[in-house]
Amino acid sequence: MSLRLLVACVSVCLLGSCVTFVDQGGADPWWTYGGSPAAQRYSALTQINAHTVHDLRQAWRFDMAGSGDPETNPLIVDGTLYGYTPTLQVFALDAASGTLKWRFDPGIVGSGPSRGFSYWTDGHSSRLFAGVMQFLFALDPRTGLPLADFGDHGHIDLRQGLRGDGSRYFVSLTSPGVIYHDLIITGFRTSEVKPAPPADIRAFDVHSGALRWVFHTIPAAGEPGAQTWPAGAREVSGSANNWAGMALDARRGIVYVPTGSAVNDFYGADRLGDDLYANCLLALDAATGKLLWYRQLVHHDIEDRDLPSAPSLLRIRHDGRLRDVVAQPTKQGFLFVFDRATGEPIFPIEERPTPQSEVPGEHAAATQPQSDVPAPYARQYLTEQLLTNRTPVAHQWALEHFRAMRSEGPFTPPGLSRPTVIFPGFDGGAEWGGAAVDPRTATLYINANDLAWSAQLAPTPQARGPGGKAYLALCIACHGPDRRGSPPAFPSLVDIDRRLSPDQVAAVIHTGRGRMPAFAQLQGAELEALITYVRTGTDEPDDGAARAQREAIPFPVADASAPYQFTGYKKFLDPDGYPAVAPPWGTLSAIDLNTGRYRWRIPLGEYPQLAAEGLAVTGTENYGGPLATAGGLILIGATVFDHKLRALDSATGRLLWETELPYAGTATPATYSIRGKQYVVIETNNARNHDAPQGAAYVAYSLP
Repeated sequence: MSLRLLVACVSVCLLGSCVTFVDQGGADPWWTYGGSPAAQRYSALTQINAHTVHDLRQAWRFDMAGSGDPETNPLIVDGTLYGYTPTLQVFALDAASGTLKWRFDPGIVGSGPSRGFSYWTDGHSSRLFAGVMQFLFALDPRTGLPLADFGDHGHIDLRQGLRGDGSRYFVSLTSPGVIYHDLIITGFRTSEVKPAPPADIRAFDVHSGALRWVFHTIPAAGEPGAQTWPAGAREVSGSANNWAGMALDARRGIVYVPTGSAVNDFYGADRLGDDLYANCLLALDAATGKLLWYRQLVHHDIEDRDLPSAPSLLRIRHDGRLRDVVAQPTKQGFLFVFDRATGEPIFPIEERPTPQSEVPGEHAAATQPQSDVPAPYARQYLTEQLLTNRTPVAHQWALEHFRAMRSEGPFTPPGLSRPTVIFPGFDGGAEWGGAAVDPRTATLYINANDLAWSAQLAPTPQARGPGGKAYLALCIACHGPDRRGSPPAFPSLVDIDRRLSPDQVAAVIHTGRGRMPAFAQLQGAELEALITYVRTGTDEPDDGAARAQREAIPFPVADASAPYQFTGYKKFLDPDGYPAVAPPWGTLSAIDLNTGRYRWRIPLGEYPQLAAEGLAVTGTENYGGPLATAGGLILIGATVFDHKLRALDSATGRLLWETELPYAGTATPATYSIRGKQYVVIETNNARNHDAPQGAAYVAYSLP
């Protein structure tokens, strides 16, 4: 009898951790987010390679209703693909044909990123863990039904156990947790303004959902790190969260956790100090949550410099010996590499002086960690020489606006008197897609944005009703003080009363849209007041009784008490909507981590309109990460405006193959094999480009 006719037990062992799968007729699994607990985004499959990739054809396509940006890197286990819809339903497909097996509707109104799943098995039973907003579900992978013995009839609410009344917080599990033995270790996304909870790292029992350990990213009084905050910070501050995912060294039992900034993102006078353990790479004992070592990569963050992705684990040869390392990308363009066991930097890191803040009461950190090896993969200091020359008119516009800004390098704080250049912008540098690693060559591949944005603070207006206060706390960062936003990424709300009814505005507030989070916790009078302000720009005209009633609205989900407010995310775009800096506007780089030197660096993506005019090699804004394979390929979508999936020669960066996707491939591809046939699959949608037709689909490719 052929071995292919047998049901074989296959153990996938990585870094000392074995997970058993049942191989139904020769299936090669992509069984964890990013392909492995080490977050390498690498596959040993070779059928699709540099010699055969030009023959790739679409194998199947699965279209989904609704608009949204799930950003999902799907799991493929035992011939089944698990994914999310834009409306956060979970589904399973036959991974060879794209045929639907089951769909799970959690009954939760929402949207937003749901980048992947966690999968646990002991070889006899299995559990699929799916984050849907604030809930973590344990599902039967065969049926999609919740497993009743986990938590509350199949789910736990991640808001429970946080400070005070958890219902007042926005919490969403946007990146999946990691599995270590019988634990699932999670972080979460939360608000970037107050109120936000302290974003503890927590481990739950995979069987019962019971809490097993907690690590405080904002330390309690008396804990190490508490001295880097004002007294009582844990009771009033929040966030310092892991939203981007984690990496696991199962042999050592270490989980590596990157964290983001504390609230508020751009004003920190109420949290003066270094703010440990915000903006850190944490190495925690995966069994207990004990801190083993940490590296803070931004002190007292007031520029939203979250660590944007899970780090990658690999082995390099450095100074004549093998080293197990962890490589952490950053939004500001630095790649920091540390010894996995000790946290010792592999390449030198210097604390360099940084510009100071002009905002009363604010004290920017005197120095910030910076490194020249590897050289930054994104530009960091905008000068007149780096402004666009696409047309003389565009250049002159950029020059005039740039001269009205403050540009002093990657850690220049936002001020009051003029806009501050943020370069690279708030979306990186590196973003949540992270890096891919070829462990055979110790080469790391990373895509990056290379755009400039601007930031500014302004005094918080005092004469506001409850709707205006809620707008200040929840909406101003994206839509600005005048509700005009920064299209196309942040749409204008002016005249929205002519386009959307109050019920439609309420639906968007509750479910989110594109990169906008859902605020499902807003209800009743709170919701009505915000809808009025969003649609009109004012609170309703006052009469005595109505005014007293509205002023009594407590707004537990909003806090506009800070004396200074961020005035909104603004990309530095020319009048035609193109970046006001010179290309490249997006890149893909290959870095040899044995030496810290670049193997190659190329622009990634193009604008179809500019390419038709002869300006093709510009690069574009990009989200989602690369996939490296033993077939000598880098496979990547990511580009927002050209809707391409590309295959590049991993040794040279040369383009070998590309195809047009139905929508932008702003997710990381996965690859797998079933019955001897290799597939590449990617989730696509246009949520990041409001000017393009909206929709979403998973598309898989294989050789004939």
